[in-house]
Amino acid sequence: MSMIKKILIANRGEIACRVIRTARELGIETVAVYSDADLNAMHVELADQAVHIGAAPVGESYLLGDRIIDAAKRTGADAIHPGYGFLSENPDFVDAVAKAGLIFIGPSADAIRAMGLKDKAKALMEKAGVPVVPGYHGDNQDANFLAKQANEIGYPVLIKARAGGGGKGMRLVEKPADFANALASAQREAQSSFGDPACLIEKFIQNPRHIEMQVMGDAHGNVIHLFERDCSMQRRHQKVIEEAPAPDMPEDVRQAMGAAAVAAAKAVNYQGAGTVEFIVDGSGPLRPDGFWFMEMNTRLQVEHPVTEEITGFDLVAMQIAVAEGQALPVTQDQITATGHAFEVRLYAEDPSNGFLPATGTLDILVFPTADNGVRVDTGVRQGDVISPHYDPMIAKLIVTGPNRNAALLKMSKALEELVVHGCVTNRAFLSALVIDADFAAGRVDTGLIDRKGADLTARPDPTAQTLALAALAAVRPADAEDPFANFRLWGAARQVVTFEGDPNISIFVETIASETNVTTPLGEVTFSAVLRNGPELWVEENGVKSRAIVHKTGHGVLVQTAGHDRFFKFFDPSASASSGKAGALTAPMPGNVIAVVAKAGDSVSEGDRLLVMEAMKMEHAITAAQDGVIAEMLVSEGDQVEQGALLVRMQEDE
Repeated sequence: MSMIKKILIANRGEIACRVIRTARELGIETVAVYSDADLNAMHVELADQAVHIGAAPVGESYLLGDRIIDAAKRTGADAIHPGYGFLSENPDFVDAVAKAGLIFIGPSADAIRAMGLKDKAKALMEKAGVPVVPGYHGDNQDANFLAKQANEIGYPVLIKARAGGGGKGMRLVEKPADFANALASAQREAQSSFGDPACLIEKFIQNPRHIEMQVMGDAHGNVIHLFERDCSMQRRHQKVIEEAPAPDMPEDVRQAMGAAAVAAAKAVNYQGAGTVEFIVDGSGPLRPDGFWFMEMNTRLQVEHPVTEEITGFDLVAMQIAVAEGQALPVTQDQITATGHAFEVRLYAEDPSNGFLPATGTLDILVFPTADNGVRVDTGVRQGDVISPHYDPMIAKLIVTGPNRNAALLKMSKALEELVVHGCVTNRAFLSALVIDADFAAGRVDTGLIDRKGADLTARPDPTAQTLALAALAAVRPADAEDPFANFRLWGAARQVVTFEGDPNISIFVETIASETNVTTPLGEVTFSAVLRNGPELWVEENGVKSRAIVHKTGHGVLVQTAGHDRFFKFFDPSASASSGKAGALTAPMPGNVIAVVAKAGDSVSEGDRLLVMEAMKMEHAITAAQDGVIAEMLVSEGDQVEQGALLVRMQEDE
């Protein structure tokens, strides 16, 4: 097979940029595809060529395989890399690529079909001798029949879309009374995300850990694994932090799991990069008979960088080599792991509001220095827009250290240096998670985040010092060329800064002799030294020097200290205050209304479900904030609404 000279990447964002980076190193040209929303996206800028393929919705652009193949032909590409998501696990697309005379950088359509439906895949794995979780994996989708199966399996059970992935179409059910609603919700989400509403029912493993094996196969029948990744830190079945190797992984368990993963891949004559995911009994020490096959992802995973960091292999380069027909460059006994790696996913989402996805413009985006074991994979830059059309991931931070503790400390430091403003993110949540006592000790399971959610998502109230730092940032020049940038705060004897609040926050800054006094509503703060150098603000208080990261915009000041950040908006007396209607319920995020449960005239109680919205292919129930009677339902099923749009109006008390 001839060498690949030009690759079209049938994807966008971070993974498209990731593939382009390796292709450049190999001397291979690249072609990007883009929608209306991605006209000025980073992956378009990095590629050698770019082709417009349609409107912003994925169904009108990135899911149109014929347009992508046509773009490859028009640009002279001889191969297509699917990335992950979109068409990466669509066997019909793989067939169409081959029919067009192009190389698909991934597994065969037959392998994808064999592993694409969870029920069929589990039957195949049982035949191959790979352990599987007890459950019902058949074709009968009658709701009463599935409820009966759940009773026989024994609660708690897990409903899973058979064509699913990424936590979509998955529901944990702890008692029979909740089964019917959970099944209906999972089926709707599965239909929306995968075009297939069918679900399977599995026994839910108590204290589960999610450990997966990276595999790679070639066209010559060789299959290897590149050790494991622990992806137990999840919320709503979506991964938050991944690490390699898994904490407290005994060597005999690693060998047994690796052998099972290789057997799974060989059962479908697997070629390319893939991941075999296992559910693991985490109630005690890991054991060779305590893990079960969940599914195989027939593509590159989001978390593949942690494997690259500990093994030294470029998995994208290996994918390309295998697609060219080359044999794997190493045998199993030649693969070694060194050190420990973590990856965190920075998302535009609101942890304090159920992790609802967020949108906005990245007014400030400063990544930690990409050296000394810190790697940043991203597809956005400062000034880019996080839109409601695509996954809200902003970047992945990957760190590597000689051991787990060292890598964890490095990750904590990297998150402190990361600055993002313009949309709500999970940065502070990630900072809290990496220093959590259980996580730091390696006591991980898939329920840890849910158990500690309140602590991990808590936002501390601002202190007098935080207010003082905000005021100093507001009056202090940030330009390093300013001749006074690194000296004590001079200027006006007394300055006042007012931020929006309820009531507004007025802060007075005054320099007297050698001291800077800041008077805030929470008390007075005295600094014996104040130094400003770009985004760094150093202050000395009671003989202790400390650093904050500050950014001043035209609207206010961002202050970031000890993992937490807060934006203080300048008070504008000329702006008219706006307030929402009393008794009105608004959309917490942009999305589609997929179900309306209540209607005008209904009496509802606090917590009752009123309607269901879908955002980023995930369902979100909108519930009553208080007891009352619905005066008007302002939306209908199928409506698309923006964040803050009025959904429901309640009757006002007489």
